[in-house]
Amino acid sequence: MERREEEKRKPMPLFATGEIVGDYEPLYRYWREAGDKAEEAVLSNRDFEELQRLVVREGVERLDELLRRLTEWFKERVDIDAAQRAVSDYYGSRVDGEIARETIARILAGWLVEAGTEWNILRLRRAWREERDEK
Repeated sequence: MERREEEKRKPMPLFATGEIVGDYEPLYRYWREAGDKAEEAVLSNRDFEELQRLVVREGVERLDELLRRLTEWFKERVDIDAAQRAVSDYYGSRVDGEIARETIARILAGWLVEAGTEWNILRLRRAWREERDEK
């Protein structure tokens, strides 16, 4: 039984929790495809500063809004051709370059939010759990 659980567990980057991003495989494929450009698609101090700016100074409270803003933050750092190859390979069919770039940027945004919870920059409220527990 223990072995099956290990097989199901997917690898995650440092400080990822899996709460936002269910599967990091497209990002791993992107890193392989991007070569030297892959280093632009990892979390940096500037990313954590941007997360803190959005949460603390701007007061962004909604997760969907935070992910939207962070996706835009990461988008320009994602190589469109490498993203298209990686995401198309992952899904097994050709994916538009802009959609692929957005997919990788969204994974990076989710990873940053997950890491931000690990570093106590923000805390995710789980209202749906509270509602379920009340019943």
